[in-house]
Amino acid sequence: MQTPFTIAQTMIRKISILVILATAIFSCSSPKEEKSAEVTAVQETVDEGPKKLILFYGNSLTAGYGIDAEDAFPGLVQHTIDSLDLNYKVINGGLSGDTSASGLTRLDWFLEEEPAIFVLELGANDGLRGISLSETKSNLKAIIQKVKNKYPETIILLAGMQIPPNMGPEYINEFEQMYPDISKEENVPLIPFLLEGVAGNPDLNLPDGIHPTEEGHRIVFTTVWEHLVKLI
Repeated sequence: MQTPFTIAQTMIRKISILVILATAIFSCSSPKEEKSAEVTAVQETVDEGPKKLILFYGNSLTAGYGIDAEDAFPGLVQHTIDSLDLNYKVINGGLSGDTSASGLTRLDWFLEEEPAIFVLELGANDGLRGISLSETKSNLKAIIQKVKNKYPETIILLAGMQIPPNMGPEYINEFEQMYPDISKEENVPLIPFLLEGVAGNPDLNLPDGIHPTEEGHRIVFTTVWEHLVKLI
């Protein structure tokens, strides 16, 4: 017959065993749970991946001459992408005064990383300077081909332009037609006219009559986004 002291010792041993088992179970399961959480977090990061690049490549229109870069149409594209939680990052490759020739010259620097989408906005300065349209067309096609050759998966979007009437009707018509021709020959989508609804309106342009105001850029953004959103 067990004495009260013996019974107490037995109960203490049982309790000690239960404590040891509980500790062992907790010790084994806790790291697994933590590891599982870490794997899940890493998997989510891998699934999302690095942000895809949208490269706007152009002149002062793309750069946002006369206004803050964030208020230019590429900046507005980034703002919209962020608000929609899309996995894209916008790079503004605009340079004031750029011609098709200078754009071709500096292209390599911007192609160090692969863009998912390449928006080409060049040629307006060529037209304002009366540069030979055959030269402008050749340069624009060379830019497109260079991007294609280096990054075959990159989607290229060409922005069409128009110029003021002081260059003569023949030059103007050929200039305007140059963009649809390039679009067809290179098989790239086209924004028919980047400054649709903005060009020629003094209320939407800076005093120089060429570069859009912030309000003008909002309209340009709408034009660009209509075509860009189909490619995202």
